[in-house]
Amino acid sequence: MDKSLYVVIMYILTHIGLILFLYPGNIIDSSSQGQWIPIIIGVIVHFIILFLLLTGLDRFPHQDIITIYLRAGKLVTFIFLFPTFLYFFMANIITVRAYSEVVTIVFLSNTPLWAIMALLLILSSYLAIKGVEAIFRTGILLFLFLFPLICFILVVAFQNVDWHYVYPLWNDDFSFLTDSSYLRSFFAIGGVFLFIGFVRPVIPYKKKKVLLAAVALIPIFIISVYIPVLTFGQATASTFLFPFVMTVDAINLTWLMFDRLTMFFLLSIVIFILLFISLVLWMSVRIINKCLLPTMNPSYLIMAVSFIIYFICLWIPNWSDVEQLFKWNTSLRFYVIFGVPISIWILGVKARKEG
Repeated sequence: MDKSLYVVIMYILTHIGLILFLYPGNIIDSSSQGQWIPIIIGVIVHFIILFLLLTGLDRFPHQDIITIYLRAGKLVTFIFLFPTFLYFFMANIITVRAYSEVVTIVFLSNTPLWAIMALLLILSSYLAIKGVEAIFRTGILLFLFLFPLICFILVVAFQNVDWHYVYPLWNDDFSFLTDSSYLRSFFAIGGVFLFIGFVRPVIPYKKKKVLLAAVALIPIFIISVYIPVLTFGQATASTFLFPFVMTVDAINLTWLMFDRLTMFFLLSIVIFILLFISLVLWMSVRIINKCLLPTMNPSYLIMAVSFIIYFICLWIPNWSDVEQLFKWNTSLRFYVIFGVPISIWILGVKARKEG
């Protein structure tokens, strides 16, 4: 049975949760003009790694990434799955800590940070324990309720734009390619796409529909950066930690019964991130379960990993340390988002030649 709709919706929601939060600030900080150039480069990279992964997986029907690597040998499994697990583990630490701080700043200023982090991890762990199908069904429900709201906010965010800020369109300086802010932006590009290699045996899908989901994300990549730039200008937007959030906060609709759209926007993003955390938790535990502890109950593993993530998050004192963790994770991120798709594609070519 084709369940491509589940995968498409999860692909869009989890990427939106990552794109509309840190991605605009990373791009704006890395390039002072012609921001479409770093955006398009990132989008091209996104399509290349996604296409390679999907093409490689097509050579192994009804098999996930873990099974493919295990069949290739223990050395190959260690080279690619161990860094993938570390990347997922660090991604959850960064995500839980970063989004908890935003919730504290915007919604619950009197609530201690440890309580918000605990809430995020408890909800995400519960979903992960219920299984990947429960995560995807929850994604369908959230898509129906919250995605129209996100689309509405993206449209009305054009309220205060000044189109003169779009110029200059061209940037001769490509130094952004080595800028740490731009390299951090690949967290939104390659942060979650690997789940399509883990869910295949459980939730079958078609390659073409996943690629269409990636196409649907292109406007969101562009809008998330250009709305803050067109609203405040490059010089002002670059001073904000979360440019798109500030843009939403500046929206003023007299006919709307709610004073601030920011609260609904951030609540939607945080809920999407809950799906992201639960999905990454499930993938992390699946690697441990199939490679190291096949007899152990996955629910216990999820709880154990969640406890470790929680205590590490408690040791991160402020936002500068979160950014430092982003930098430390950059090399591992690029190794995983390039290494896994390319290796799966190579193994797929090899399998095809061997018949």
